[in-house]
Parts: sequence; structure tokens; C-alpha cells
Amino acid sequence: MKSVLPSTIALSRRQLLRGAGALAVAALAIPADPRLAFGAVNFIDYPFQLGVASGEPWPDGFVIWTRLAPRPLEPGHGMSGDIVPVDWEVAEDRLFRKVAVKGTALAHPELGHAVHVEVAGLLPGRPYWYRFRCGDHRSMQGRAVTAPAAGAPLAKLRFAIAGCQNYDQGLYTAFDHLAREEVDFVYHYGDYIYEGLSRPFYFSRYLDDVVPSPRRTDLPDPYSVDEYRMRYARYKLDTDLQKAHAAAPWIAVWDDHEIVDNWVSDFNWDNTPPDIFRLRRAAAAQAYYEHLPFRRSSLPDGARMQLFRKFSFGDLVDMHVLDTRQYRSDQPCRDGFRPACPDVDNPNLTVLGEAQEKWLFDGLAGGKARFNLLAQQVMLMPCDREPGEANIRNLDSWDPYRVARARLLRHIQGNNIRNTVVLTGDEHQNIVGNVIFDDKDPNSPVVATEFVVTSISSGGDGGSERPNAKGMLAENPHIKLINDQRGYGLCEVTQKHLSMDLKVLDQVMTPGGKLSSRAKFAVDPNKPGVQKG
Repeated sequence: MKSVLPSTIALSRRQLLRGAGALAVAALAIPADPRLAFGAVNFIDYPFQLGVASGEPWPDGFVIWTRLAPRPLEPGHGMSGDIVPVDWEVAEDRLFRKVAVKGTALAHPELGHAVHVEVAGLLPGRPYWYRFRCGDHRSMQGRAVTAPAAGAPLAKLRFAIAGCQNYDQGLYTAFDHLAREEVDFVYHYGDYIYEGLSRPFYFSRYLDDVVPSPRRTDLPDPYSVDEYRMRYARYKLDTDLQKAHAAAPWIAVWDDHEIVDNWVSDFNWDNTPPDIFRLRRAAAAQAYYEHLPFRRSSLPDGARMQLFRKFSFGDLVDMHVLDTRQYRSDQPCRDGFRPACPDVDNPNLTVLGEAQEKWLFDGLAGGKARFNLLAQQVMLMPCDREPGEANIRNLDSWDPYRVARARLLRHIQGNNIRNTVVLTGDEHQNIVGNVIFDDKDPNSPVVATEFVVTSISSGGDGGSERPNAKGMLAENPHIKLINDQRGYGLCEVTQKHLSMDLKVLDQVMTPGGKLSSRAKFAVDPNKPGVQKG
């Protein structure tokens, strides 16, 4: 009898089918394939070390995910080149007494033995529980929630916003707290991993000094698929992150560090030729897909990955998830934090690209929900970063794309879309304010509200505010809060208001961080702009 995996005990196909149950029934329906590992079902090393996840909630289902990786930090992740059947089931109760649907998925080696099951046929607006089994091993169970039927009356929606989780700069204590929140979904705005080499120290903007790293990935800067896979594996072995994935479905989109710092389109900060950079993008995109609960429609085609999409939650929320990296023009004015140059008024520069922008404009104009959410990555509000005459901008935000931003804001204002709320990350701070046309004009109209939600760990412990925060607030009166602690946002939407509770931790460099509410804000669906909650 041939052993098909180095870390498995093989069974014959006859023995497998004789075992009866769901796996045997499903196996009969699987077409014959010489690569199909019918016997590879009993692992010496536990195959579900990277946990489980759900995502992409729609009214009759969601995606459930896992990845077989008995040795996740080794090349080949402890698996051979065989296709492995994996059983799954979704139940209406935590104890799995009432199974709603079940089946068998195939874990393909081309996708790192990841499994993405698009579950359908479920009831809208309710929780379900799911788990996987391969041989004698069963995964941890997860909780998923279907979306309410689009347009159906909905009293309340509750979700979390999180992202920027640099493994080397802090513990994932925030995810431990988030997992207890009983939310309908989590919006992850990006920077799921960070590329680069681990260093014993990093620069803290809060302290304006270098501080020791609390832990390290100790992996090479990723360029190949296997190197990106190991980077994701290191992150996903964190038990707090696993708990947050198992607690609720995620709606995820990338920012820059899933590939490399400040990339846009085919441009990289170190001027790598575009055709060469696309090879790294392709490897990173594949590993990103392999480790998040995406639909098959997001399966990468080379370096390209379909990530902008819309989710509807009853009559309360239309959520447009934007991709502000893949279609954006190269940053003008040499990127970084520096004075704006004349190129910021270049009408040919784009953030969303023509197709995504048209899709968004059509969706906003035709929307009927109580609130329109723009779930995206980089700050939309204009912001002068230093007091005084110097006009310092973050050139990796919407600020240097002034014509593109004005086009979006005119569309919102011109169509009387008074209920737009922007959900953003990237800054490693909580920044709350009003989206206006011109920050130098005190009479500039308020068009939307923006909540920039702080990081899970990037930036370390932080504190109340960075040294330049008071100057930024004085220079930008449309901004109402700047805070430099780690945490996440907790959003609750009703027919009367959208409220945001910014949850922060007193520490992430050491275990035991205590959670508190830093500030609460509210938005009226009939009046743009932020109010104290």
C-alpha cells in the first residue's frame, strides 16, 4: 500500500468507502483522478493548525474556509501534491444536533490545500455553526451569520472594523476582545500581514523613538508563493486571531502590506520594473486568496484579483467595498509625507480606476438603504499634517488625488446622498471627522463622515495621541478626534442613527491589555457629518 503524504497513514479506497457516513457518500460523487488522495485522511500532525474562517455573508449563505497544513512553517506545509477530500458541515445549533447542509470539498495543492466552500440554501439573517473533518481529525468550530434579505426591514446591524496587524509590533489582544462582541460580521480593511524582515527594534511614532519588538516572525522577506504562505501561517497560528475568525464572518480587502509597502497598480516604491513587480504581486495575491474566506470570483488571475464588491444588509446598509491599491495611479510628488506639488491637481490621476469608479457611482446613485458605507483603505478626508504655512500631506492617501476625490464628493452631493459613511484604516490611529471639499475653506460643505479606525497591533502600545496631534487638530477643524491607541471599531446601525464605539487597549506589547471605550460618535442618516455619541 502506497503512503501518499509524508505525515499521513494511508487507507485504501475500498476501506475509505466502507467507512460509510458523509465522506463515503461524497467520495462516490468525486470523479476519478490519479492525484486524488483517497487514502490521505489520517494525519500524524494535526492538519487544521491554521484554524477556520467564514466570510462574504449573503442572504442564503457564506463562504467557509480552512487550510490543511500539518507543518505550516515548512516548505510544502507537510503535504504532498495530492488532492485531499475534506468533509464540512453547517448546523443551526452550536452542538450540531440539527445539520442544515453538509458536503465534501477538495483541497488542491495548487492552492496550498486551502478549502473555500460557498455555502448556499440557508435562511437569511441568522447565525449558523460550521466545522471541517479530514480523516480522524476535526477542526475547531466557527460561527457564521447570513445577511438579512436585501431590502427587508431590519431593526439593527452590529459589526466590527479592524486591520493593520503587524505581528512584530504587538500581540493580538484586541482580537481576543473582538471575538466576544457577538457581531454580525467583521470588516477587515487590510494589512493582514506585513512584508519585510523581522528586526529587534522598530520606530514608535507615539514615543518618537525606537522600541524593542515584542515578538518576531523570523521569516525571509516574501517574494515567492511559499514564502508568502509561511508569512500567513505565522500570523494565523496566533490563537487570538483564530478566535476572531471563528466568531463571525469577515469581509476583507487588501491594503499595501499584503504585497509591499505603498504599492499601487504596477508601481513599487523601489522602482522595480512593472513586469517584474507583477510576479511578486501574483505570488502575494495567490497567498492572500488562499488564507481568507473569499468567493471563487476573487480567485486571482495572475497579479489581478477582484476585490471591489457590494454587500447589502436589509434596508439598513449598502456596503461598497473598495480596492484603493490595484487600479490607482502612481503616487505623485514622490510619495511619503511631504509638501503637495502641482501634480496633485492632475485630472488624469485616479484612485479607483474607471471601471470601479463607475460601479461605485452607479451603486451610490441607485441605493435605497438607510446608510451607504464606503469600506476602503486610505484616508479620504483632506488633512494638513503640520501646523503653519507648510502644506504637508500624506501622499499615500486620497489627498494627492484631488480631482478624483472631488469627482466622488460631487457625485455624492449632486445625488443628495446624505447618508454616506466612510470606513478606513492605514493610519494606525483613530481619526474621526467630516469629509469636506476643501480644508482651507471654512465654509466648505460637509459631504460625508469618515471613521479611520486604529490598528490591531501596528505601532505598539501607543498612547492618547502622537506629538503632532494637537497641531493637526488645530490645522484641520473638520477633524474631531485623533487617538494613537490600538484596538478596533464597533459599529451599530439602526433606522435612527449609525453609532461608532472606538475600543482601545492600554497595552499590546505585553499580555493582559485592558479594553475600554475611547470615544463614541453618531451619524444621522439625513444629515452628513459626525456628532458626539
